[in-house]
Amino acid sequence: MGKLIGYARVSTRQQETDRQEADLLAAGVRRDDLYVDLGVSGARASRPAFDRALDAIHDGDTLVVTTLDRLGRSTQNMLDFAAGLRARSAGLRVLNLGGGDVDTSTPMGSMVFTVMSALAQMELDIKRERITDSVAKRRTSGGDLGGRPQKVTDRQIRNAIRLIDGGEAAAGVLRDLGLSRSTFYRRAREIARAGS
Repeated sequence: MGKLIGYARVSTRQQETDRQEADLLAAGVRRDDLYVDLGVSGARASRPAFDRALDAIHDGDTLVVTTLDRLGRSTQNMLDFAAGLRARSAGLRVLNLGGGDVDTSTPMGSMVFTVMSALAQMELDIKRERITDSVAKRRTSGGDLGGRPQKVTDRQIRNAIRLIDGGEAAAGVLRDLGLSRSTFYRRAREIARAGS
């Protein structure tokens, strides 16, 4: 039997992998065979520790992760990844998939992995759809879209417009305001529309 190679990941540096690491070690992964990415999104194609974990896998080894979302975001990506491991005579074990431990080296584990990958993709798509829908509804009703509060007031934008119309160089005025050209002109159009 080959080695267990563990992989843990969190998307932001404020998060911790302590729980993932404890679960992986409890599953039999040795500390030397544990790879951790801190502050790395699962959507990124290249993840430094993940790449090193893959390089460490040999015939008969098994990559162990705590949950499916540690691997990636899309169903196709996860299925391709699992197939790539099988082609290398390596396995994939997900500790908490569908309420249990799933090993893709078994036919049942492979089927459960495929179904759960599709469900994870569907869940992500539904979440995106809800967010897009919510933003669209707030936008049409004139509600607050969140985000960073505006640092530059409408009054400052109007003064900047007067200065530029009076012959001041736009680049200098915008630099003093700390605004990009596109942000300034977008805000100027919004103010013009509100005033008409």
